[in-house]
Amino acid sequence: MSIVKIIEIMCEGKSVEDALNNGIQEASKTVKNIKQVDVKWIHAHVENGKISKYRVNAKVSFVIEH
Repeated sequence: MSIVKIIEIMCEGKSVEDALNNGIQEASKTVKNIKQVDVKWIHAHVENGKISKYRVNAKVSFVIEH
């Protein structure tokens, strides 16, 4: 039987994919066995009529080793 823990992260990038990759890369520095990411919401920051960056709030699931 596996035990899965879920943490919530907020990340930022030039695209949604970039934001998620940045968030997972940073989380991977201290969290092992990441298996899944569920996006809760996406915000786009607009400057001069164009999207300048995306902010993503996501739940990250990982398996606890025991």
